[in-house]
Amino acid sequence: MTEHPTSHEGRQPLAARQQERTRPRQQDAAAAAAAAAIPSPAAAPNPGPGPAAVAEAQAATRREGDRLRFVGAATRRIARGIDLDEIVLGLCRASVPTFSDAILVYLRDPLPVGDERPVSPFVLRLRRSDRLRHTDEEGGEAGPESERLRPLLSDPTADLMPAAELCEVRAGGALAEVLRGVRPVFGDSAAARAALPELLGPGRPVPTGHRAILAPLRGRRRVIGAAVFVRSTERPPFEASDLLVAAQLATHTALGIDKAVLYGREAYIADELQRTMLPDSLPQPTGVRLASRYLPAAETARVGGDWYDAIPLPGSRVALVVGDVMGHSMTSAAIMGQLRTTAQTLAQLDLPPQEVLHHLDEQAQRLGSDRMATCLYAVYDPVAHRITIANAGHPPPVLLHLGGRAEVLRVPPGAPIGVGGVDFEAVELDAPAGATLLLYTDGLVESRLRDVWTGIEQLRERLAATAQLTGPDHAPPLEALCDDVLDMLGPGDRDDDIALLAARFDGIAPSDVAYWYLEPEDAAPGRARRLARRALARWDLDEMSDEVELLVSEVVTNAVRYAERPVTLRLLRTDILRCEVGDDSPQLPRQRRARETDEGGRGLFLVNRLARRWGATRLSTGKVVWFEMATRS
Repeated sequence: MTEHPTSHEGRQPLAARQQERTRPRQQDAAAAAAAAAIPSPAAAPNPGPGPAAVAEAQAATRREGDRLRFVGAATRRIARGIDLDEIVLGLCRASVPTFSDAILVYLRDPLPVGDERPVSPFVLRLRRSDRLRHTDEEGGEAGPESERLRPLLSDPTADLMPAAELCEVRAGGALAEVLRGVRPVFGDSAAARAALPELLGPGRPVPTGHRAILAPLRGRRRVIGAAVFVRSTERPPFEASDLLVAAQLATHTALGIDKAVLYGREAYIADELQRTMLPDSLPQPTGVRLASRYLPAAETARVGGDWYDAIPLPGSRVALVVGDVMGHSMTSAAIMGQLRTTAQTLAQLDLPPQEVLHHLDEQAQRLGSDRMATCLYAVYDPVAHRITIANAGHPPPVLLHLGGRAEVLRVPPGAPIGVGGVDFEAVELDAPAGATLLLYTDGLVESRLRDVWTGIEQLRERLAATAQLTGPDHAPPLEALCDDVLDMLGPGDRDDDIALLAARFDGIAPSDVAYWYLEPEDAAPGRARRLARRALARWDLDEMSDEVELLVSEVVTNAVRYAERPVTLRLLRTDILRCEVGDDSPQLPRQRRARETDEGGRGLFLVNRLARRWGATRLSTGKVVWFEMATRS
């Protein structure tokens, strides 16, 4: 029999009790839903902004976007400038007419450079002004404000500029306060109303309202100028956000001017450093004529290490040097100066060309592991009509013969100076009279548009074509030849600086040379006098005999006193008379004042008084004492 479960007395079943507990919650939820369905006045639907408000917001967004795009384009244009004028021009062209109808840019005069203390008084000079020209046809009928501002918006040479070209900023004045504040101000502000007349000059028209902005130009350390932006009445006045635009333009311009001034100073110093290390003038040695040119590189790579030199040597010889330090910097120019000085010192020792390059290589290694240069060193002997050349990685020289044939000389290329551990070779070649030797740096023949060998061939053809113009019996003028060679350079051929040295070989005829050996004995001075007398008689210079014999006797006497080997005596006749006495003693003579009781010591005093020039050169085998005398026509 089945039994059904029952609850205790007075109690409901379990399922009924659960339904009663959930019924109040369901009733509360239904009441809340009913209340939410009743519309409330506070929750009424929002109709949204009207068409006018939407259009105004869109127009403001467009203006802000246009303003940002203008600032970006203007700052890029200003930043493209390298020198001072380019930066100021970029500001003016970017501002007129997009941002303003006129602009005046004042800069401090003089502009301080770096940490220099500015000079007093504080003077502003009108550097540049640009104006949008308005005509009656363009602007229609002009109002009184337009007529009053017409000098600001007309021809830059109108009456505004002469009167306002200079402005002295008074300490504590209104203009000084605005410049000290750095931030741009409207022309009708309390500060600018007194500052603008001081800047533009008394009696000059000053824009009213928001039609002018005065923006100080502040560099890294100090205020360096001011810019005035002006708008005419034909366009809307400036807004408050335009002050931020003017501030951006002024900041970028001032920082660019700071950099341009520093760059200009460094470039000037580097150029002066390099030019002072080059010879001021070339010597005029016997038997050879010289001409030279130097061109700096383009603005983007101004400073280089190219140099040239001509060094007189004993025996009427001359050393011709051209070199190129790798790189473009003040360091390159400084290294060039050191190498040139070293080459001059080595040349005075009369070392062979290959030995000079060897010592230059050692010097470059002492200066640093990355100090490299190319160099060509040649020694011309006008008596022997020969030239000895050694090369250290430099472009080969070109020889232009008298008949018009130009040839590239075959010389061993060698390794650049500074590589170390290499030997240099020298070759001896004929140097016929009337021929022209051209030494140059790679900037003349190599550029981004052509390789070095193409440039060398073009140079050879150019020299041959120039020689054809003067005929086979006449060499082209040396200075004109240098200019003609440089004319072969095109617009893209100035990537590197250029050094050019041209030598015209005239030589000395054997009949104009007299050479003797003298034994170091007491009779040597007397024999030297007799030999000199005979040579002068052969050259029809008897009138010079007394003076020449006296000087020859004094110099030979000094040489015999210290020599252990035969003394050499040489006379050379060109446009002057040159006498050279060589001995094996390295001690150079020095002129001194002899006392009244001294028996000697007056020989060099006589040489100094009677000769046109005299000198002494130390050689590896001794020394040479020489003097020159003008021949009487």
